[in-house]
Amino acid sequence: MEKAVARSLAPMIAFAICRAGAALAAIVIAAASAQADQVADFYHGKTLNLIIGTSTGNDYDFRARLLARHLGRHIPGEPTIVPQNMPGVGGVKAANYLASIAPHDGTALHMIMSNMMSSEAIGAQGVQFDTRKFFWVGNTTSTPNVTVSWYKSGVTSIDQLKTRELIVGAPGGTAGVIYATAMNGLLGTKFKLVTGYPGGNEVNLAMERGEIDGRASNSWASWKSTRPDWVAEKKIIVLVQVGLKRAADLADVPLLFELAGNDMDRQVLTFLSADTSIARALVTAPDTPPERVAALRRAFDATMQDPEFLAEAEKAKMDIDPMRGEESQKVADAIVNTPPAVVMRAKTLLGDLLK
Repeated sequence: MEKAVARSLAPMIAFAICRAGAALAAIVIAAASAQADQVADFYHGKTLNLIIGTSTGNDYDFRARLLARHLGRHIPGEPTIVPQNMPGVGGVKAANYLASIAPHDGTALHMIMSNMMSSEAIGAQGVQFDTRKFFWVGNTTSTPNVTVSWYKSGVTSIDQLKTRELIVGAPGGTAGVIYATAMNGLLGTKFKLVTGYPGGNEVNLAMERGEIDGRASNSWASWKSTRPDWVAEKKIIVLVQVGLKRAADLADVPLLFELAGNDMDRQVLTFLSADTSIARALVTAPDTPPERVAALRRAFDATMQDPEFLAEAEKAKMDIDPMRGEESQKVADAIVNTPPAVVMRAKTLLGDLLK
């Protein structure tokens, strides 16, 4: 009797479960739809500010402006995005602005300079931000940075700089200052640094005029997109690349950490090189509501597959090798959370740069 009752009830129970499941799914879909509508309502008619921590005419600037032209179409509500250059203190000024002055509501974006995480970890001068509180929207490339000599300098390898001086330029507080100082301290090179330039474009002009003999740092992708003729004509000679893996077209050029003489130095140089894993990343301000962070991240992902965006990037010879915001966030946080012993060794090495 009980088995018969159970058999007769089974279809009813299954039907009830299906209805409950469908109702739950409907609730979830409705909640997600309502949330999406709220994001669209917030962004509709808004103007987003995309802050660029450099002067004009370089890869950071070009990438940020390219994103500004395409990203808004993929954000719910399709806001307008306006780029704004804010150079100063090697990118620190712009990062400080995002942390403390810019709206914390998802209307401020920032093409962050790649050395901000290591600068924060070592306590570089002027740092008033915590990159772990920023939200990574996505990263456009993992290109290495490179140190180059000008073809008229006569320097063709990093080994030569252990016996002769090379005058290189870099905007104050940037990765180039850190790399040259680290190489002088750990590898015995003889870089002579000239700083004070507002941006990389001005360093390039000084190199072309013969005022300096090289540039301490620039991304390899930037050289290929902004000075393809210099690359093709071998007017710049790559001495070392700074990253965690060699670029395919620089297979014979050593990575910075590969030149270390001992394990601790290798760890320090790896720490200073890790920023390039998220070389051209877009972030938004602390406290941005999670649903807007998610919308910005998915908009970035869609932009990276947008045929119009990709066609314009290809025309500009700009490499696009994207990384999702969630993954970029983990990389950035790991750099800031580098073991204290390694950070202390780096701070001791860089010394006066941190004052």
